[in-house]
Amino acid sequence: MNKNMVLVVVVALLVIVSGVQAFQLTTLKDKIDDGKVKLGGSSSVSSSSSGSASVSGNSLDNLPQMVGGC
Repeated sequence: MNKNMVLVVVVALLVIVSGVQAFQLTTLKDKIDDGKVKLGGSSSVSSSSSGSASVSGNSLDNLPQMVGGC
């Protein structure tokens, strides 16, 4: 097998894998839109090192505090 044939096979496999992943992503998005898949709820994170650091609800709302923002 020469190098060109190996490269063609590798590129073909990458295209096939990316096509399968695109199909899976589309299927998952459709299931989420239809309500067949429930997304994760809120989580709670506690830190005992600082004593009072606690995050509940949507963690993105508290992002500046979690990373020490201004």
